[in-house]
Amino acid sequence: MTAVAQPAAAAGTSGDGRFFFFFRRIFPFIGYAILIFVAFLEITPFVLTLANSFKCDPAITSYPAAFIPTFNMVQCVTDDGAGRLTAAEQVNGAFFNPTTSGYDRILGQGANLPRWALNTVLYAVAVMVLRLIFDSLAGYALARLRFPGNRFLFFVVLGVLMIPGVVLLIPRFLMLQQLGLLNTYWGYYLVLGADAFGILLMKQFFESVPKEIEEAAFVDGASRVTTFFRIVLPMATPALVALAIFSFQGQWNNFMDALIIVGTDQSMYNLPLGLTVLRGSGQDIQYDLVLAGSVITTIPMAIIFFVFQRYFVEGVSYSGLKG
Repeated sequence: MTAVAQPAAAAGTSGDGRFFFFFRRIFPFIGYAILIFVAFLEITPFVLTLANSFKCDPAITSYPAAFIPTFNMVQCVTDDGAGRLTAAEQVNGAFFNPTTSGYDRILGQGANLPRWALNTVLYAVAVMVLRLIFDSLAGYALARLRFPGNRFLFFVVLGVLMIPGVVLLIPRFLMLQQLGLLNTYWGYYLVLGADAFGILLMKQFFESVPKEIEEAAFVDGASRVTTFFRIVLPMATPALVALAIFSFQGQWNNFMDALIIVGTDQSMYNLPLGLTVLRGSGQDIQYDLVLAGSVITTIPMAIIFFVFQRYFVEGVSYSGLKG
């Protein structure tokens, strides 16, 4: 009995070993397949936006899911050169035949586009600089200074972070209206020059800096201000870069705050708000203009993200929000 049982047990062990060996070899490929599938789902909307931006309006409405601009089965609307749409023109015999009509119209007719782009850059850069200054100062105060109400202020910052941004839109509008700062650059900077996320981000980083470094500076006669600006702040470069990127990206795509603060003056629009003008109203939606404008708005931030993506990940880990 013993002699019979032993080979059976050995065979079972060998089968289990082969199964686990096969599973260990095939599991990475399953993981890669899932990642590729998820990445495809994430990038497909942008690829379709880019492809449709090189189609004329009838082609977009007829074949919105076509990745390759094809006009051989649709009618493309032509322009008479003065910005007026004329009768439809049949285009035949071309499989790959992209058009830049959307970009030509948005750059030729959209005289406000350069102004909107300039406003977007001004808003993003100014808010980024202000947040680097005020968020770092507030974060250092909460991390290192001990004063009455320190913990209470920290919980206030956390509370603000938990409030949805849309809840603050009406109070901001009323405050700026009372101060006479609606439709002004200063109103935009005043409201958005500091944020709770940036304060929490900098606080979490400053708490990771060893206190012994500051104590050594104090022993050498450095003041608190000197220690902060000459020792602690240079060490916080990774967190400052992450905060700068998050702030710049947030303001580049900021639609709701711009709508509330400068929404009645088209000369102060940013690019996301300007896209609503290009979109038109009602049923008269000009998809080629909207998609071309979306690509123009998206590409700068896409480049910045791919160049500085490491700092996006570090910013999440510094803030303590990483799962």
